Amino acid sequence: MKDQRTFTLGLALLMDMLWGDPPNRWHPVAWIGQGIAWAERHAPTRSSFWAFLYGLGLACSGGLTLGSIGRVLEKALERIPLLGLLPQAWLLKTTFASRSLALAAGKVQWALEHRDLDEGRRLVSWHLVSRDTTSLGAEHVAAATIESVAENTGDGFVAPVFYYALFGLPGAWAYRFLNTADAMLGYHDEKREWLGKATARLDDVANFVPARLTALLFLAAARLTGEDAQRGWAIWRRDAGKTASPNAGHPMSAMAGVLGVELEKKGVYRLGEGLPLPEPADIARSVRLMWWAAGLAAVLATAAAFAKSRRKV
Repeated sequence: MKDQRTFTLGLALLMDMLWGDPPNRWHPVAWIGQGIAWAERHAPTRSSFWAFLYGLGLACSGGLTLGSIGRVLEKALERIPLLGLLPQAWLLKTTFASRSLALAAGKVQWALEHRDLDEGRRLVSWHLVSRDTTSLGAEHVAAATIESVAENTGDGFVAPVFYYALFGLPGAWAYRFLNTADAMLGYHDEKREWLGKATARLDDVANFVPARLTALLFLAAARLTGEDAQRGWAIWRRDAGKTASPNAGHPMSAMAGVLGVELEKKGVYRLGEGLPLPEPADIARSVRLMWWAAGLAAVLATAAAFAKSRRKV
């Protein structure tokens, strides 16, 4: 079936909404993470030059390996009409985790609504952000949660779907490897400063279009849900460049504007400066926008895949 790919995205999104992620022992991304951790333990430490080359080699070889595996599996499953849809959708679903993100955000919201700030700090640190949360107030815990929802909508869903629409399963899996490597190695500490530099730069390139597309999807979702798309556009254009990352500021500032809240990482940036600080209920609003944006992204990607398959006929 030449246009089998056009049905895969919707099924993958449905799987994610209904069942979320499998246990780590059955999750390909967990296996990827274990492989990257093994490679990190064996990284050279004698000079920044060799650490950089090692990291570059890891990023390139890992992406090519995962892309090749994805290619073989996709071609094999496309030979099985209808029955190949289910495993192919599951393989695609493992590259994103919208339901897990929504559940993690919901747990933080529940803790804040029940005035358990310590638990809220623990949950947001455990599930969503890497920053120190021990001194954050309730508003900044809510802000960190909303920021994570916004950013992860981009690199956790829109980006793999974008690369799936362009290159199929090989594109989605190669992207997922690169993004996972950046999440594990892209830190400015003594051990990983040069080891993770190549993966960080390559991840920046890979997320350039998806990050900006995610911001646009949030504005479209705002139109459909009664949120303020016009304010979202204004804050996006004003504040997108305030983050150190060339990409993260785009979905986060658009989310800040749409929700009408200020998202502050103390001492680093303030997105939507001058707007009220977020409340726990704003977390649920951000999750609703995430689902709408994910649905719109799936529709666009399915349409693109269908058009691509028609051109080949």
